[in-house]
Amino acid sequence: MDAYSIYWIKEEVAAHYFHKSNLLYHFFKDYRNDLSNDILQKQFNYITRSFPRSHLISHIKNYYNKTFMLQFNGSQLIIHQKKTYISLHMDEKQLKFRCNSLQDAEEILFPMLRSFHSNLFITGRNVNNFGWISPVITSNHGNESEQVLYSFL
Repeated sequence: MDAYSIYWIKEEVAAHYFHKSNLLYHFFKDYRNDLSNDILQKQFNYITRSFPRSHLISHIKNYYNKTFMLQFNGSQLIIHQKKTYISLHMDEKQLKFRCNSLQDAEEILFPMLRSFHSNLFITGRNVNNFGWISPVITSNHGNESEQVLYSFL
């Protein structure tokens, strides 16, 4: 299963770094590889927002209603429907999820997250995928194609 992390980026940072997502990706990768680095920790805390767990759980329950099976176990949530299965772990500053394919996440998890907030940035933990969950609505970059999630090779 592929593993991913989702971060809620503060609005002013998201506006400045939306078209520089490779910098955010490398920052999160460096941060994960050196959690004891005080400077990276301060930068991480500065650019990310905390996920309000009770609000997020309420949003998840309302969004999925009765169309999916949900199993809560503390900070972990299992979402499944037929053969599709996503495991979501909620930490204060990141959501970690596992899925069989990114297509499963796009069909099941991402629509719910887009309705929660648009400034969510996703990085692959064991794959080099990263990107924003939603495109920016207004852009100063003309008609560039909007990026959602892509592979960094």
